[in-house]
Amino acid sequence: MVETAERTITGEVPVERSATRGPRPRRRRRRHNSYTAAPLFLITTNLLLFSCFFAWPAAIGLWYSFTSYTGVGSAPFVGLDNYSRLVHDTEFFHALVRTVMFTAGAVPLTYVMALGTATLLISANSRGKQVARVVFFLPWLISPIIAGVIFRWVFGENFGLVNYILIKLGGHALEWQSSANLSLAVMIIAEAWCGTAFNMLLFIAAMKNVPTSYYEAASLDGAGAWAKFRYITLPAIAPTSFIIVLLSTIGTMKEYGLILALNNGGPGTENNLLVQYIYTTGFKRGQIGYASSASFVLMLILMVIAIVQITVNRRMEASR
Repeated sequence: MVETAERTITGEVPVERSATRGPRPRRRRRRHNSYTAAPLFLITTNLLLFSCFFAWPAAIGLWYSFTSYTGVGSAPFVGLDNYSRLVHDTEFFHALVRTVMFTAGAVPLTYVMALGTATLLISANSRGKQVARVVFFLPWLISPIIAGVIFRWVFGENFGLVNYILIKLGGHALEWQSSANLSLAVMIIAEAWCGTAFNMLLFIAAMKNVPTSYYEAASLDGAGAWAKFRYITLPAIAPTSFIIVLLSTIGTMKEYGLILALNNGGPGTENNLLVQYIYTTGFKRGQIGYASSASFVLMLILMVIAIVQITVNRRMEASR
């Protein structure tokens, strides 16, 4: 009572502690709006698809590579016998050599064709660029099977367009299908034709991102078109070039549909690539376990190629 009277005299308002304390504020539940739910849904979907169609089949294939599975019945475990057989398999090494030759010819040709086409399409002196882009992009829209059939007709020995032109010019017909080396050359040309379209778009996008001030400064210094291309364009599009070479190498070494429709690895089995060898061994001969070991060897080769290219690219970027 005395304290209350003193506070009243001094003007202080008595406040009860229990009255001032209200209920604790409730924590707001975190609501998943569209900005968080959509990415989670897309990531989850991709993880499920990756697990179902890549991780799980890869695990099964790895297990089969250590067995003598034939596609029917049990899969007896044989350890590293399949891999030891590959070391002494001359057919496997022949397919590996042909795959390396095919890749070594197709990837540089694809790069040169894509870069040259992109350079022409962004040139200020070119006319009809919109129509040309559509025409040059058509090969990407065609199925590899259709592309293989087209080149089989174009390079046919008895009815092909190329031999017809050679004969009209006074030459003689070439054995595009009967000669192993000529048939490999046709495979390289067809692969480069199919891969040029998409890589051309990547180069066009990269070249358009190069600042025009670089070219203006080079023009003031008296640089010509070749000097600008060599010292400005090529260094500026180096990251895109690296991606194109890497993806083209991996895609070329795994090519199957185009080769199947073009010559089916012919003549005979002279141009059987690794993918054709794996398919023939696994599905035609019924050696699923042995074919699985060959497919994992191919995967290791592709991983080594990717790691080497990434390492070289990082060192080149660090040295600049």
